Amino acid sequence: MSREYFYGTTRAKRPATSSGKISKPAALCGTPASGRIVKLYIGQSHGCIRLANEREVFFHRADVAEGTVFNDLQIGDVVTFELFDDAVSGARGLRVARRRRPR
Repeated sequence: MSREYFYGTTRAKRPATSSGKISKPAALCGTPASGRIVKLYIGQSHGCIRLANEREVFFHRADVAEGTVFNDLQIGDVVTFELFDDAVSGARGLRVARRRRPR
């Protein structure tokens, strides 16, 4: 039996780079922002940050900056992050970190 019988028409191969390897997508980056955590769902591994203009931004446990522990975050904490606006899923906070308090 032919390959088309099982899989439909054959697909074109992905374009490769000059070295012959498929390149990884560029890392996500956004604009620097700060806000306060207003919702935190530890069991579901996500939360929301409210900006100064009352806009709420989603963040996930995987979006927390290196060196910051998701379970140590609390509602009311002031955080800094990168605001990434995605046309499909909306606003998202990347590299979320608790703002250091001045001594």
